[in-house]
Amino acid sequence: MAKRKERIDRGIKVRSDDIFALSSWREMLYLSSPRVLPIVIILFLAIFLSPYWQRVLLSVAVFGILSLSWDMLNQTGMISLGQSLFFGIGAYFAGTMNHYFGWHPFLTIPFAMIAGGLFCTVILMPLVRLRGIYFSMTTLILPIFFERLIEAARIFGGTEGLTGLQSLPYSWLELYLPLLFLLIVLFGFRRFMASDYGLVLKGIHDNDQSVKSSGININIYKAFVLFMASAVGCFAGAFITHVYLFVGMPVFALDYSILPIASSVVGGVGTFAGPVLGAFILVPLSEILRQFGGLRIVFYGMFLVIFIVALPDGIFPYIQRKYQQFERWVEVK
Repeated sequence: MAKRKERIDRGIKVRSDDIFALSSWREMLYLSSPRVLPIVIILFLAIFLSPYWQRVLLSVAVFGILSLSWDMLNQTGMISLGQSLFFGIGAYFAGTMNHYFGWHPFLTIPFAMIAGGLFCTVILMPLVRLRGIYFSMTTLILPIFFERLIEAARIFGGTEGLTGLQSLPYSWLELYLPLLFLLIVLFGFRRFMASDYGLVLKGIHDNDQSVKSSGININIYKAFVLFMASAVGCFAGAFITHVYLFVGMPVFALDYSILPIASSVVGGVGTFAGPVLGAFILVPLSEILRQFGGLRIVFYGMFLVIFIVALPDGIFPYIQRKYQQFERWVEVK
């Protein structure tokens, strides 16, 4: 009997682009594997890694959350260079509530997420009218502004910060809580951008004047995205405060702005899964390169250049293209 090769995804896409009409367990496995397999791998790593690498995995989750926050802003045309603003504001909200008022971490973390998100939205709202480099430069300046304000006014512990904060009640929460939050944000953002609301946001990214001329108030849409992105970033800062039991000026460090951008570029901008994949590559890579001492930055930069030059669209889009090219033999009717 004659057979020919056919791409696995072709028949599925013909039936429906979003609601899949599956005819075999192989098609179910083909569609579910990219979604289920990462979750299984993450849970497997969380259980079997050594305590040191579990801490590295925790850092991966934190930077992955910041990367998702950055990518959400980017997909609406707001390129931020100051993710450390969200991280630092969330950290200080949680730290001050616990230090001065004795709030439990189960209260400080959600409070810092919501209140910090609202605070960042309010101070960034005047900037949504700016475009391109002007918005980016302003977001880069704001973390430095708050850092120097705390230093000069000697508030919230000044340069010494606030110490002796309350830890999470269970040690396993320090690892599983950020990983769970990372997965929720990842799949939530992907579904959100696939909705009608997300379609408007993509239109704002492509041509905001055209969307504006259709009678849509793009500032309201941008404000909502600002709140979502900043709240997610504030969660990362609030959580890490109760892990390190300290909050101080280092939470506004440039690393919390640069590494999320690097993760997004390496993994694939505009995909959500790409920034998370980038964080899973760059953060462990940074730890592995510690053994080289001063040459660590040299090798790290070299790897970044290789990733960007070899795969300018990012690693995730490349993997996605290859996965969609899988073929199977079918009978010729």
